Amino acid sequence: MLKPIKSEQQYESYLERIYVLMKTDLKEDSNESDEVEILSILIKNYEDTHYVVDKPNPLDAIRFRLDQMGKTESFLSKILGASRKSEIFSGKRKLNLPQIRKLSNELNISADVLVQEY
Repeated sequence: MLKPIKSEQQYESYLERIYVLMKTDLKEDSNESDEVEILSILIKNYEDTHYVVDKPNPLDAIRFRLDQMGKTESFLSKILGASRKSEIFSGKRKLNLPQIRKLSNELNISADVLVQEY
């Protein structure tokens, strides 16, 4: 019977079990597929509590995403405008809501990352 994860040992055990299950040919709506789903929820809950990852700085997230996409800062200038991009990255100006929306849509960065103080 599955129980909430209360120790690192139990967490490791659940990870091992889900790994074994994921290597099998799971049938939809089977006991094993239900077990994977429940284990996933329990593991995520434990990780959210014990392995907290801070959100990145908005400007760092933008730079990182541009790099991932193979885009240059000139692409960013098309989204924000050259002078605004320069002001934002030099610290003279903060991102505003319309810019956050554009960046979120164009770069696929979560808005909750972009609205943080920096």
